[in-house]
Amino acid sequence: MNKQKISLILLVIFAITIALTLANAFLGDDNTIENRTGTITVDGRTIHYENAGKCVNVVDGNTIEVYGVGKVQLSQVKTPDLNESGFSDAKKFVEDKCLGKIVYLDIDDAQPTDKYGRTLAIVYTDSADINRELIDSGIAKISYFEPSEFKKGEV
Repeated sequence: MNKQKISLILLVIFAITIALTLANAFLGDDNTIENRTGTITVDGRTIHYENAGKCVNVVDGNTIEVYGVGKVQLSQVKTPDLNESGFSDAKKFVEDKCLGKIVYLDIDDAQPTDKYGRTLAIVYTDSADINRELIDSGIAKISYFEPSEFKKGEV
């Protein structure tokens, strides 16, 4: 074989190796946490969570992306939409509380996902109930919907 064919074969092998490495990194790693379900104590309350993972992106004031879970819609809260007054404040609030941290999801058993495929959950960090803090701070309003395992006003 000539040098050109050998170089081409090595280049193809290199490209396949890179592709498999990237596929493994993006598809095979689900950011596993020792306990994906369990309990935590927040504000003196014991909370059962069904899933957990690292918050890798904040889409807006009530939508985050959790590594290994996907998009998560904060259940029962409504924050301002893009181009509405307060949007940036709501997003920044959630970024400060969640981004880069492990979040714990109490997923709505009656409606675990919305029509867009986002997981519906109350979101907790080690020290905060994010849904409740958004409402208490005046950044969000209660947005109750049915069916839901969460009772009206419980969030």
